[in-house]
Amino acid sequence: MAFGLSLVERINRARADLRLGVPIVLSGPTGAALVMAAETATADRLDALRAPGLVLAITRYRAETLKARPYDGDLARIIVPHDGGLSWLRAMADPADDLRHPMKGPFLCARDGKADLHRTAIALVKTAQLLPAALVLESPPAGLIDGAELTELPFGLLADALAQETQLSPVVNARLPMVASQAGRVHIFRPRDGGEEHYAIEIGQPDRAKPVLARLHSACFTGDVLGSLKCDCGPQLNAALAQMGQEGAGVLLYLNQEGRGIGLANKMRAYSLQDQGFDTVEANHRLGFEDDERDFRIGAGLLRQMGFAQVRLLTNNPRKVAMLDTHGLKVVERVALRVGETAQNAHYLATKAAKSGHLL
Repeated sequence: MAFGLSLVERINRARADLRLGVPIVLSGPTGAALVMAAETATADRLDALRAPGLVLAITRYRAETLKARPYDGDLARIIVPHDGGLSWLRAMADPADDLRHPMKGPFLCARDGKADLHRTAIALVKTAQLLPAALVLESPPAGLIDGAELTELPFGLLADALAQETQLSPVVNARLPMVASQAGRVHIFRPRDGGEEHYAIEIGQPDRAKPVLARLHSACFTGDVLGSLKCDCGPQLNAALAQMGQEGAGVLLYLNQEGRGIGLANKMRAYSLQDQGFDTVEANHRLGFEDDERDFRIGAGLLRQMGFAQVRLLTNNPRKVAMLDTHGLKVVERVALRVGETAQNAHYLATKAAKSGHLL
C-alpha cells in the first residue's frame, strides 16, 4: 500500500506513543508483548496491564541503586507486586526521592527466560528521551490488545534498527555572518529516522584535501544559551568558533544530543541529583543511564558526507578521537580546548578527567 508505514515510521510513532503514556506492542516468534514507559504510565493503564507476568525492566545501574538483582547482566526484570501502584512505579524509575525513601525492596526479580525483548524495550524508551524503565507484559490476556489500535513493531527488526548508524540527508545551507567570522555558513541535516536535526557550521572555505580544524559539539541549552557555570560547554563552543575564525577555516558540528544524549529533562534530573551530592557520572547511573549515551557516529558520518577525510580535532575527549579513527576519518592532531573552568564546575571537570578519561 502507498500509505503503509515503513519500519522507521512505525518506530517514530512508537516513540511518540511512549511519550504520551500509550502502550505499544512488540511482536516476536513467541507472540506479542505489551510495553509501556514507566515515566509516562497512567494509573488506569497500569491497572489494565496488571496481570501475571508483568515486570518492570530497568538497567543494571538503576537496579544496583535499588538493590535489585540484575540476573540478566545489563538489566533487571522486577516482578511488579500486586499492590504496586503508580507511586511505586514512579519511585522505581525516578531517583528523585531515593535519599528520603531509600528502602524500596525487597524485590522479586525474574531470572528465567530470555531478556532480549526487555533490553530492546529499554533501548526504545531511551530513544524517546524518557527514563530507562519499561513495563513489559508478555503474552497479554486475550482481548487486551484486540481493537486497541496500538502501534506494533517486530521485535527482531526493531533491535537491529536501533543499533544502526543514523543516516542524515542535507536539507539546506545558507550564509551566516557571525561574531567569530564574517564567512560563516550553516548546514542543516535531517535524520532519515525522523530524529532531531543536526547542524554543521562551516567557517570560511575549508580545503577538503587537507586536514580541517573540526569540533563535535553536543548541544547544551544550559551552557550554550543560558551561560551555565556548572559546565564548560558555552566557553568551549565560543572558543572553538573563535579559533576557526582566526585560522580562517573550520567546521563545527552542533549535534542535538543534550545532556550526553539523555535529553534536557533527564539532564535536569541529573543536576538535581548533583545537588544531593552525587557527581555527574553517579547521577547518570542513578537515573539508569550509561556515563555517556551519545552516538558520535553521527559526527563521523556528517564529516564524511561534507567531503572531509582528515581532521585536526578540537577536543579533550579521547573517545571522540577513537570514534572518528574507527569510522573513516583520520585524526592527524588532537587540539586541546581547555577553557571555561569556574569554581562551580571544578568538581565536574575533575570527574570528567577521573571517570571519563578527559584530558584536562
